[in-house]
Amino acid sequence: MTKLVLPQRLRHGDTIGLVSPSDPVTGKLHLDELEKGIHFLNNMGFNVELGKNVRSSEPWARAADINDFFVNKKISAIVSTQGGNSAELLLPYIRWDDIAANPKIFVGLSDATVTLNAIAKKTSMAVFHGSDVRYCFGKYPMKEVPSPENYGRQEFLDRLVGGKIGEVRKARPRKTVRGGKAEGRLIGGNLRCLLKIIKTDFCPDFQDAILILEALRITEDQCAAYFSELKSHGVFNQIKGVVVGFVYSMQVEFPDEPQMEDILCEFTDMYGFPILKANDFGHNTPNTVLPLGARVGMDADSKKFTILEPCVK
Repeated sequence: MTKLVLPQRLRHGDTIGLVSPSDPVTGKLHLDELEKGIHFLNNMGFNVELGKNVRSSEPWARAADINDFFVNKKISAIVSTQGGNSAELLLPYIRWDDIAANPKIFVGLSDATVTLNAIAKKTSMAVFHGSDVRYCFGKYPMKEVPSPENYGRQEFLDRLVGGKIGEVRKARPRKTVRGGKAEGRLIGGNLRCLLKIIKTDFCPDFQDAILILEALRITEDQCAAYFSELKSHGVFNQIKGVVVGFVYSMQVEFPDEPQMEDILCEFTDMYGFPILKANDFGHNTPNTVLPLGARVGMDADSKKFTILEPCVK
């Protein structure tokens, strides 16, 4: 197994670069939320530098921000502004050798699932599924959802500044879906977005991995179709276990209908790997910070999810 490359941990006073690895940030509401997210990071003790092209409609320009910040010695970490539906368009423009030569913390979720897993595959660097700036840190205070002021903020600081590993703290109650224990490298993120790279050179190695999955809006039929695609690619033959995160539409809008974890359990009955439902990451919820590429453990019976190795140095 390729050795995990560790980025340098953040320190208070460091500068975080903001990029748009998926859609550009446009419109007054979203720009206002971005400003609130920047203020949130400032209040945590970090300086912030906004990428020159976070509002650009050109994928090559948004990719240029990523490339520039990885080689910029003044930038200590890179955080996504938001998700969207265009992250795969940036991949041809990213300079993978520059990233590999300048390992840094890279954080995002949603459509940044594409970018996170691509970086991990191409460079063997630990990357982080966690709160982005506009959608998470900037939007939460405006919505009647749990605020990141406690859980999300502390997880960001604990993981990326303190380098904390071990058991992942619970944000909300967890559920055993299928019992058992497993260990493996962590991969995954948003289910729909992960499938964008399933047939490409950026697809993660599923062998002996622990897969995390979440979604914003997804129907029962879509969920079944996505799982059918994963099954056709032999994913369920290879992985050791799955942790299902917060799935907004199913849990909030259709709580009495079959949930993602229920559909997954039915789809994978023949494989028998453990499945844990943990509402600690996803959309419209406080997010922990999970190191993709790092070795993790799960105990579905005792509802525990554990980071087993350092993810920053």
